[in-house]
Amino acid sequence: MHVLLRRLIDVREGETGALGWAAAYFFLVLMAYYILRPVRDTMGVAGGVENLPWLFTATVLVMLAVNPAFSALVARFGRSRFIPISYRFFAANLLVFYLLLNTSGDPAPVWLGRVFYVWTAVFSLFVVSIFWAFLSDVFSTPQSKRLYGFIGVGGTLGAITGAGVTAFFVGLVGTPNLMLLSAVLLEGSLFAVRRIPLHARRFPDVEVDSAEGKEQPIGGDIMAGISHTFRSPYLLGIAAYILIYTITSTVLYYAKIDIVARTFSEPAAQTAFFAKIDVAVNVATVLTQMFLTGRIIRALGVGLTLGILPAISVVGFAGLGLLPTLGILVAFESLRRAGNYALARPARETLFTVVTREDRYKAKTLIDTFVYRGGDVVGIWYAGGLSAGLGLGLGTMSLVTAPLAGIWLLLGWWLGRKQRERAEERAARTGAYSPAVPPSRSRA
Repeated sequence: MHVLLRRLIDVREGETGALGWAAAYFFLVLMAYYILRPVRDTMGVAGGVENLPWLFTATVLVMLAVNPAFSALVARFGRSRFIPISYRFFAANLLVFYLLLNTSGDPAPVWLGRVFYVWTAVFSLFVVSIFWAFLSDVFSTPQSKRLYGFIGVGGTLGAITGAGVTAFFVGLVGTPNLMLLSAVLLEGSLFAVRRIPLHARRFPDVEVDSAEGKEQPIGGDIMAGISHTFRSPYLLGIAAYILIYTITSTVLYYAKIDIVARTFSEPAAQTAFFAKIDVAVNVATVLTQMFLTGRIIRALGVGLTLGILPAISVVGFAGLGLLPTLGILVAFESLRRAGNYALARPARETLFTVVTREDRYKAKTLIDTFVYRGGDVVGIWYAGGLSAGLGLGLGTMSLVTAPLAGIWLLLGWWLGRKQRERAEERAARTGAYSPAVPPSRSRA
């Protein structure tokens, strides 16, 4: 396996086992989510496009309430405890939705669809944020640049599989049974969580503490995520990068929901369309992750890689502004989402390999959930205000949104520079190898 992987990526002795289990972990988590994603989008359409701002606002409020509870778990338990507790909580929620959908009839009541929509938004961000925080706890900065792209392949394959299952089997098995399958996949991911640290002990160079130390509770204040983020320009920069990404993503999502609602009248057709778009996006993503991601990040650096997605957005919003059609929308969203999953997300997660363990789980989770959905709220009210308040069409709305990408681009470059400085300082302090130093000479 090591020899085969060496043909694709720069994997070194002792890393293959942890790499494989990390990819399997991501596969199971994203398959669980992408089974639910098309169902969520269909319920969002059924509830009315005009109500999306209220759903996003409700999501942010739920995020704000959940984050202190998660921080309390992190402070009290080691990661081998708080990760299973978190995932099994969401699995139990899925069992509740299964029962409600089975007893409420078809179609589901609007109120249940709205609850599920908000819940899915919280679920998707928490389970994925925990995954990346866990990886930044195991892999060093140089390892993240080499290996995160391939680990992303596991997640993309899971997304393709999950979207395909929903697209082709929702009519046969029904929506409630998809909830059960997603819950089973979450439980399966915990097996991978237990295996990764065992294989990480074989790394030739380890930046992190010993495995025993990693199982100790992180401790700290349950509000540390908020206080640390506001005290750190670096963490605030990451938050701003994600905020701009989510604002622009929400504008694009608003346009997609509006166009799809006018193009397809049947809910089943809408669900199938959303799922097929997910499949197409993820096929493009997996090819990039497998052959290009690691090479691009190492060649361009974190900062320039973070700038690729803003550059795509400038061109995409300009194109959508000039020709706001379903075809342009699908092409732009596909390129943007593939660029995010294959390039921007691995580079963004590398930013967290140079922060403290407490910030990886507390500040990172706050940024990935509350700030992320906060951007959604700003974006949806922004799009709704331009559309309903000012009477602007999708084309003009897109042209007005395009300049945000310029700020976004500069921010990505600054974050990349700060990440490099922190990584060099950490390498000098710990003696761990840096990207510029061959691993055989990294330690005395």
